[in-house]
Amino acid sequence: MAEPGWSSDAGGAVYRSRDPVRNLRIRVHIQRVTSASLLLQQLQPPAGQQGKELISLATFSSHPAASGYCPGDEEEAVIGWQEKLFSQRCQKVTSSEQEVPSFLVERMANLRRRRQDRRPAEGSVLKSRIITWKPSEEFIKNNHVINTPVQTMYIMGDLGPYGMLGHREYEHVLCTVKVDGNGVITVKPDFTSTKGAYRIELDGEKRELWRYTVENASAQVQQEEEEREQRMFRDLYSRHKEYLNGLVGSDFEMTLPGALRLFVNGEIVSAQGYGYDHLYVHFFLELPSRWSSPAFQQLSGVTQTCATKTLGRDNVAYFSYPFTLEMFFTQEDESEGSLPQWPVIYFEVLSLDYWQRYRVEGYGSVVLPAAPGFHTLTAPTWRPTELGTVSELRRFFIGGSPELEDMTYVRVPGIFKGKCLSRFGFRTETTGSVTFRLHCLQQSKAFLESSALRKRMQSVLDQLGGFSQQNSLYSVLEAFQRARRRMQEARESLPQDLISTSTSAVQQP
Repeated sequence: MAEPGWSSDAGGAVYRSRDPVRNLRIRVHIQRVTSASLLLQQLQPPAGQQGKELISLATFSSHPAASGYCPGDEEEAVIGWQEKLFSQRCQKVTSSEQEVPSFLVERMANLRRRRQDRRPAEGSVLKSRIITWKPSEEFIKNNHVINTPVQTMYIMGDLGPYGMLGHREYEHVLCTVKVDGNGVITVKPDFTSTKGAYRIELDGEKRELWRYTVENASAQVQQEEEEREQRMFRDLYSRHKEYLNGLVGSDFEMTLPGALRLFVNGEIVSAQGYGYDHLYVHFFLELPSRWSSPAFQQLSGVTQTCATKTLGRDNVAYFSYPFTLEMFFTQEDESEGSLPQWPVIYFEVLSLDYWQRYRVEGYGSVVLPAAPGFHTLTAPTWRPTELGTVSELRRFFIGGSPELEDMTYVRVPGIFKGKCLSRFGFRTETTGSVTFRLHCLQQSKAFLESSALRKRMQSVLDQLGGFSQQNSLYSVLEAFQRARRRMQEARESLPQDLISTSTSAVQQP
């Protein structure tokens, strides 16, 4: 049975501090408590039953040498962070030949030092796996956890009997302190500021009992120093904020009046439904009239060669190829409110065989969406063919197939100036399709002006009394305008003499 006031909760506690960990101080107080003295405290008979048993117990406890108890058998120490206090078992660190190597010396002698400049030799193959094709649940759990470096300090006590200090079996961990780089301090067991002392009961004939306390002995910061530190932190944060604002800038980049800026973050997701393997996509952007792009903008690109994967009935090649497009539209006539044409992405899908020969698998096009936001588009493709089986045999064995000289022939070519484009007699074959993902952003001063105009109109209408009065006011004004237009039309349709007569008749008293 434990002494009243002792703590049975040896769980840890987590603290967070912004101070350097070198300022941490822990006070540990440990005292030996024997079984005889404990029995004297807990087996105290009630009043009026003082007898031989009490006399014998008092006599037994009055001989410290027989019971193994000494009134001064206690120790207190204040330990700093990573302060080295070696036990008698680890203190023998001399180079004398007659001295037996200590436990610490043996561990240091067998320590493997890591070579920082170690490089794999040329032509050698690393033994570690670069890719784990079938990871286990334990592997996924261990490799998907953010491991923060943690430093650990152990405070241990040598609880051996008299004359037997320095043995490993009598060493016990009193407290474990862990500190990470984020200022999180874990103490196990927790400080005994509001709890009772902890107990350690040893195995053996005497079954000796020890009690110890763990307290935070760090120097408390003064209020003036704490306020000065808070001011320093606020000044540091404000300077860092000003520095970031200086890097970003306060002026928002605006387009010219009457211009529209279109920014597209796109991705060629996949190509499916083609007969051959090892596909890649070549694409370019065509800008219609009054569209332009910056000088650094690349308007074409080629994806990587991708092997197909069977998914259902189709063979699918996943590219996940990202691209970025930026372009500007300049409106020449301010009265024109609609955009004549939008940019078009033309692309062709090709396959590569074992002899590095390519075949055209299909042509297609995608018109950039006119609405901003996220769009997923799947464009079908086709390829030109020839009559007979000779062309297919040539395509299979030798490679090559009929190609388009101008890829814009997929739609209406840009150089075509006629009114009717005839494709009569042009033989094609439907092939697979290509999937695009487009994130479109539009920027124009007209959007800002229209938004401000809506806000001003809304504020005026709010002052007039809300949406109900707005509707009634609009209805009255529209009815008045319609009646006025009808009166003008009726007046214009009448003969001039009748108008003058009716006018004079009206003017007569």
